[in-house]
Amino acid sequence: MPRTKSDEYTFVSPAVKYLLFFFNVIFWVIALILISIGVYSRIVKHETALACLTVDPALLLMIVGILMFFITFCGCVGSLRENICLLQTFCIILTIIFLLQLVAGVLGFVFSDKALGKVTKMVNNAIKHYRDDIDLQNLIDYGQKQFNCCGGISYLDWSQNMYFNCSKENPSRESCSVPFSCCLISKEEAVINTMCGHGVQQLEYLAAGAYINTNGCIDKLVNWIHSNLFLLGGIALALAIPQLVGIILSQILINQIQDQIKLQNYNQQHRSDPWS
Repeated sequence: MPRTKSDEYTFVSPAVKYLLFFFNVIFWVIALILISIGVYSRIVKHETALACLTVDPALLLMIVGILMFFITFCGCVGSLRENICLLQTFCIILTIIFLLQLVAGVLGFVFSDKALGKVTKMVNNAIKHYRDDIDLQNLIDYGQKQFNCCGGISYLDWSQNMYFNCSKENPSRESCSVPFSCCLISKEEAVINTMCGHGVQQLEYLAAGAYINTNGCIDKLVNWIHSNLFLLGGIALALAIPQLVGIILSQILINQIQDQIKLQNYNQQHRSDPWS
């Protein structure tokens, strides 16, 4: 039987199909890069014991990368093969992630005090693991230098770390000290004193202020957030737009594939029963 125009017609738009495919390919590559960086970081550190999930950047990169890889795999293969099951999986997971981010943002704003308490707990936990993870150590040092701060609430928080703990029973050479990233660095100094934080926990607040930044990083971070709300809003929007684009494109493609299936079933029915 010769092919009719209805047999040749397709509801599936090549533009939508391949736009969704290349959209997912980009994030698929990003996911592979994140996984590679995370795995490389773990291998280079030669560590057998993982640090706490909330403070291990390498592990977080690996988890985010694997999640992105799975989601974009569903989007890539689903769009290319016009597979409704994979496309629905992609769309549902992306929608759940988007809603979770939205709920987390709202809850963080409404329950800001509790959110601040969670951040404080996370920072204190990071301080305890400071010497256990080189990635975490670099991250904390960068934060303290960037915000000109020391510790979570104050520089005395460093006593929570077993190496910096300020007690007579602590045999560490760094006892009662703080990391070098807490120190006040003068551009006029020809030679940088890397021991500037030695023993500062034994000093009073004003006396310690002559050598290190005594203010905690949490207050500095809160002030920075309040001063950069438009920037943070722009970042949140930049993260939300790709997710919304993925959700919309996948839903459009699903509807088109379903219409195409209905058309094929209609053509097959009328081909087998020409009198109907």
